[in-house]
Amino acid sequence: MLNRYPLWKYLLILVVLVVGLIYALPNLFPQDPAVQISSAQSGETLDESEIERVENALNEADVAIKAIEQTNQQWLIRLSDTEDQLRTKEIASDLLGDDATVALNLAEATPGWLQAFSASPMTLGLDLRGGVHFLLEVDMDAALTQRLEVNGSAMRELLRSEGIRYRNTEVNDRSLSIDFAGEEDRDTARGLISREFPDFEYSSEEEGRAARLVMTLTDQSVNEIQDYAINQNLTTLRNRVNELGVAEPLVQRQGPDKIVVELPGVQDTVAAKRVVGATANLEFRLEARPDTPDSETESFSFRNDESRSADLMRDVIVTGDSVSSASRSFDENGRPQVNIDLDGTGGMLMNRATRSNIGRNMAVLYIEHKTEERTVMEDGEETIVREPYVERGLISLATIQSALGNSFRITGLDSPTEAAELSLLLRSGALAAPIYFVQERTIGPSLGADNIDRGLLSVQIGLLLVALFMLIRYKVFGIFANIALALNLVLLTAVMSMLGATLTLPGIAGIVLTLGMAVDANVLIFERIREELRNGMSVQQAIYTGYQRAFTSIVDANITTLLVAVILFSIGTGPVKGFAVTLSIGILTSMFTALLVTRAMVNLMYGSKPVKKLWI
Repeated sequence: MLNRYPLWKYLLILVVLVVGLIYALPNLFPQDPAVQISSAQSGETLDESEIERVENALNEADVAIKAIEQTNQQWLIRLSDTEDQLRTKEIASDLLGDDATVALNLAEATPGWLQAFSASPMTLGLDLRGGVHFLLEVDMDAALTQRLEVNGSAMRELLRSEGIRYRNTEVNDRSLSIDFAGEEDRDTARGLISREFPDFEYSSEEEGRAARLVMTLTDQSVNEIQDYAINQNLTTLRNRVNELGVAEPLVQRQGPDKIVVELPGVQDTVAAKRVVGATANLEFRLEARPDTPDSETESFSFRNDESRSADLMRDVIVTGDSVSSASRSFDENGRPQVNIDLDGTGGMLMNRATRSNIGRNMAVLYIEHKTEERTVMEDGEETIVREPYVERGLISLATIQSALGNSFRITGLDSPTEAAELSLLLRSGALAAPIYFVQERTIGPSLGADNIDRGLLSVQIGLLLVALFMLIRYKVFGIFANIALALNLVLLTAVMSMLGATLTLPGIAGIVLTLGMAVDANVLIFERIREELRNGMSVQQAIYTGYQRAFTSIVDANITTLLVAVILFSIGTGPVKGFAVTLSIGILTSMFTALLVTRAMVNLMYGSKPVKKLWI
């Protein structure tokens, strides 16, 4: 029979629409600005009386509190807007001091019955939710210097193991030089080192009575080191951002030596910058013996007491690169510490070094790359010059009581915050080269809210104009098309929420475009029905023929648009991808609503009924 669907098809359409409605509804419940308060002592819960003090102070400051909840040893204060959120953090931090950790957060507001279906709202991008945008530059010269220093340490160990005497090592740009007492030692060392380190070009020089071996990195090796540096930094930054708990962050390479980091929803920009940009690393070294030559030792002060210092061996046992995991805790005296686990190679090197040096002191050296900006005059114009420098300081100097293995702990830290940040940096991995902030841009939550309001207004205006056109042009069938258009918007929102897609301003543009294109299929179908009616075909036959003959044209048109969207997604970045995602999903949902949903409504209205005239 013409214009009749079997029962299962009606039920299938109904199920799809109900599921779409359920997963679209959480978007009507945006996240609440909140302040998260937890005890500074790991594993403990802040006393309720302390939270009452904070609540009373907030009431006196006329801060509107929506709710106060306790979950997983933490307290969560929900607030109405971001201004109250910032005031709450300031008040709570002043009241609780070092006894608590106060952090900005966003709390889910989705009702429990929707959460039972694992339904959650769409993630908002940087331009809608607010957050920070960083442009970072990788110091490629420092990457080469670090690699040369590591190679130099390995070469010295190799020479000592073979009994070859050397005097000094020096790093300069792309080269590494070692001085020897005579030509015979130099030539022997050259043959030994060149077999183990093929990435260098070797040459000999005479320096007074000393013989010098100069090793220069090849161009290919330089390129490989620089590519490794930026790729390793990308991995490390992604790990750090994941530790921050940022939803849908963006960390990607830009050009040969720059990295873009976008953190939507981050409001504590100082903390984010400190964690993202930290280039801290650790080195474990033995304390030098009194008879150690000066050329093999270095002197460092303690970070928390510059009046104290110690002489360390230049050779490094292991670095933070060998750390497989790190966690913060407290020792038996309640002082902060970091528990360290090394990987297999690091554990072997640590065991070998400590096994033969029981009773000797081992130091933990904290290394941090920083930059200092100063303004200079060049050609009559002020120019900001960035000068990098390195700070090195001892965290601890402890006696080796027994051979260490893969697991041990670091003490001597100043505060739980320092222990938490150090463990985070070690867990996420050290940067292969220092990075510097070239550009920092902050988008406030209020600007994000304004963008959302304007985006919603554009969607509403677009929806209204299309709906009016369809009603005026196609009357009753226009009503069918408008209902399908609204359901298309629901399904589009639901699919994006289920996929965890990020909604941005270009994504909203994609939604507006989808709304305009969604009725194209109905226009083709309705115009075809009109044409068949003008040709004298019966009402039922005209409806059937209109849907059948327009189907091919609709599929062809949407497939070509979908291919363009897929290409945009594959080669585009950031905003272009956001536009492509919403456009792709919108094409699929609009085909479902235009071809199946409107046909179902038309069938229910006119199917198998004697109809003499269509309002179309």
